[in-house]
Amino acid sequence: MTALSDPGKPALPLHVQIRRDLEDQIRSGVLMPGQKVAFEHELMTVYNCSRMTVNKAMSALSAAGLIERRKRAGTFVKLPRLDSTVIDIPDIQIDITARGEFYGFELIERRVRTAVTAKERELAGEDGRVLSLTGLHLASGKPLAVEERLINLAAVPQAEAIDFSRLSPGHWLLEAVPWTQVENEISATEADAELTRRLGIEKGQACLVLDRRTWSGPERITTVRQTYDGTRYRLVAHFDTLRRSAPRP
Repeated sequence: MTALSDPGKPALPLHVQIRRDLEDQIRSGVLMPGQKVAFEHELMTVYNCSRMTVNKAMSALSAAGLIERRKRAGTFVKLPRLDSTVIDIPDIQIDITARGEFYGFELIERRVRTAVTAKERELAGEDGRVLSLTGLHLASGKPLAVEERLINLAAVPQAEAIDFSRLSPGHWLLEAVPWTQVENEISATEADAELTRRLGIEKGQACLVLDRRTWSGPERITTVRQTYDGTRYRLVAHFDTLRRSAPRP
C-alpha cells in the first residue's frame, strides 16, 4: 500500500484515496489482470476504515472497468479491453503486446485441401488449394478470439510449409505478403456451445465478429473470421479530414 495522502495538498475523501491507490496498483502491474483482489474485510484492516468506505472505492473501480465483482467468488482485476482500427488490418499479436500482456496462439486444426465450399472456391478458384486453419488467440493466457482462416496456396505457396502451431497466421501474413486491398465486415453474435467452450465465456454472451478478405493486386490472399469475447475487445475507427489526402506510410 502506498501513502494515501500528500501532506502538501488538502486530503481527498478516504474512499477516493483508496480507489486511487488500488488503481495505481492495477495500472502499474502490481495487481495483474485476472488476479484476485483482497476481500473487503481485509481492505478494511489495510486502510483502517469502514466497510462502507471500502465499498465506495470498489464500486468506483468496478464502474471504471478495472475490476470485476463475481458473486460468491470475490473481486478480480479485469482483463483490459483491446482496441483496434477497422480501416487497416489489425494485428492481434501487436495489439496484445502493446497493452503489456503476453500474447499466445494455439492451433486447433490445420488442413490442406482442394477448394470445395463456395467460400473456398471464391478464394482459390474451382480447383485451387487452400490451407485451412482454426486457432485461438490468447491474451495473458486467457482466450480472446477464435480464428477460422483460409489461405490461397496459389497466391501464398510458402504458407504450406509454415508451422502455425504457435505462430499467428495473420501476423506472419502481414510480414510475408504485401497486401493492396482489404475488406472488413463487422457483426455480432451470441456465444454458442462451441464458442462458450473455446473462449471460456457464458452461453449467449455477446461476441464481436470480424470477417476480412485480403488481396495482393488481383490475387486473393486470405479470408478470415475472428470471433472475439465482446467484453474484452472493440474496434475503433479514427478519421482526420485534414490528413485524408496524405499518403500511407
